[in-house]
Amino acid sequence: MALILKNERIKIMDLIMIALGCCFYAFGLATVNITNHLAEGGITGITLILRFWFHIDPAYSTLAINVPLILIGYRFLGKRSLIYTIYGTLMLSLFLWIWQRAPVQINVNNDLFLAGILAGAFGGIGSGLVYRFGGTTGGTDVVARILEKTRGVQMGKTILALDVAVLVVSLSYLDLRHMMYTLLSSYVFSRIVNFTLEGSYSGLSILIISDKYQIITNEIWSKLERGVSYINGEGSYSHQDKKMIYVVINRNELHQLKEILKNQDPNAFVSISNVNEVLGQGFSFDRQQKNKISQIFNQ
Repeated sequence: MALILKNERIKIMDLIMIALGCCFYAFGLATVNITNHLAEGGITGITLILRFWFHIDPAYSTLAINVPLILIGYRFLGKRSLIYTIYGTLMLSLFLWIWQRAPVQINVNNDLFLAGILAGAFGGIGSGLVYRFGGTTGGTDVVARILEKTRGVQMGKTILALDVAVLVVSLSYLDLRHMMYTLLSSYVFSRIVNFTLEGSYSGLSILIISDKYQIITNEIWSKLERGVSYINGEGSYSHQDKKMIYVVINRNELHQLKEILKNQDPNAFVSISNVNEVLGQGFSFDRQQKNKISQIFNQ
């Protein structure tokens, strides 16, 4: 079941899984991080800082910080991504409010090592589910996407830099011991997210062989705004010339690309490979120039 918004599908299953991911993430934050005085990176880390110094509920500060970011970055998100980001932000705030008031406790007997493992696991599972189904919870994802579109800065680098900055500021209320266990939590978080997504902040290179390569190319341009290259090939059995599509995408765009292929050519041959670093066109590509080329494809 899906809602269609100008050729972009809003799937009910996506919304359910994004909500479930936010539920996991908020549960770990409320019952493990906050209880055991562990910090976090990104916008979530800022909400914990505000909680300690000004006693502001993270459920409210999450909304207060993300709403302006979403308003600033809505032009860079696309309608589907914008809806999923707003939805993810609302779900995270809602579940943070619920879990902080629910009579649920995880007693680790002051074992910060176990707390760090659990915090990273809950956060990684939650975020992994959100990303896997095309969503975000706002925050640094929005900032990273704005900088990627306007400055060509890779999302992974921006997110890492913001996480480090927030963790450094968190030393204003944490001692070094708790910070080291927070870093353990961050490591577990990243590994679980990688496992859930089968990847991380780095990119994916996609090789697509399909007779409908032109239609698929137009869809990639209009929905993902990614540059593609054609590679000339030849079938070993038929000896017919083939055009192969080569494109590099962010990992959280993989779900949307699969939907494009499913709708346009379910029989397309697709090869997916990890990319450690991406430079040049497609990632540091000027948005205005991309839109001009996109218009050419859509003519």
